[in-house]
Amino acid sequence: MSERSEQPTDTAGPLARGNRMDPAVNSATEAFLAHRNLLFTVAYEMLGSAADAEDVLQESWLRWAGVDLGTVLDPRAYLIRITTRQALKRLRTLDRRKESYVGPWLPEPLLTSPDVAEDIELAESVSMAMLLVLETLGPTERAVFVLREVFALEYDEIAEAVDKSPAAVRQIAHRARSHVAARRPRGAVSAAQIRDALEAFQSAVETGDLQRLLDILAPDVVLVADGGGLKQAALVPVVGADQVAHVLGRIAPASLEPAQVNGHPALIFRRDGGLDTVMAVRIDDGLITGLYAVRNPEKLSHMARETTVSR
Repeated sequence: MSERSEQPTDTAGPLARGNRMDPAVNSATEAFLAHRNLLFTVAYEMLGSAADAEDVLQESWLRWAGVDLGTVLDPRAYLIRITTRQALKRLRTLDRRKESYVGPWLPEPLLTSPDVAEDIELAESVSMAMLLVLETLGPTERAVFVLREVFALEYDEIAEAVDKSPAAVRQIAHRARSHVAARRPRGAVSAAQIRDALEAFQSAVETGDLQRLLDILAPDVVLVADGGGLKQAALVPVVGADQVAHVLGRIAPASLEPAQVNGHPALIFRRDGGLDTVMAVRIDDGLITGLYAVRNPEKLSHMARETTVSR
């Protein structure tokens, strides 16, 4: 059954009413909740925004609630298809917002549980560095890459989700895979390596040890700060170890603490007891090549509690 034939139903919150609804709605609710974390992850990887991913899930639920479940052979694939289509629609809105965004745009960080790192492919796919690589893909390419490389959907399933032929999806997947391969971190980096680099970075920043900071930064390191016009942040990326070290040396005193963000070790900066900045890193050949500092307070709401991502 095509998702385009579905009609949104009751918008008053059937998920919240549970077993007070009829058995068909209960079955739909159970199926949706069983796959909710996976659907959130699909939407988040496509959008880079947890808030927008949550909106996509609500829109997907409204469509799923109107489906005749007797016609659905594979609820997981069907739900992924609905979610993908809603995420593609949302991408157009998000792209318009980015056009007027103040300064660099970074994905919304997620506080994740340590066990996410155990699934290496999943952890890489939600990392800040990978999400920024995915930003360089077109919407359809991004959807195809995520569904194929992260969630291992078959080409005919992806074709249904993006309204392309399976042959076209194969070509798009090949193109997207090559594009990502040319831009992803050059070698596999373990969580322990990232943690060691962050510990050295944290110590250098806290002690003001400029030489130790330069030792851990790659010569061509890039610092990207997202303040969204709400917090002070460089309006363009800062490039080069000397320039980045100079900027970091001017950081006002803050409490730095490690955290698991987007499946990888990261640092949280706190001032006056409140969350100020979340900083993730990219590491190539043992050196920090990318620093991603999210300061926009509107993007930090998902740092208050762990978010479950899965596939």
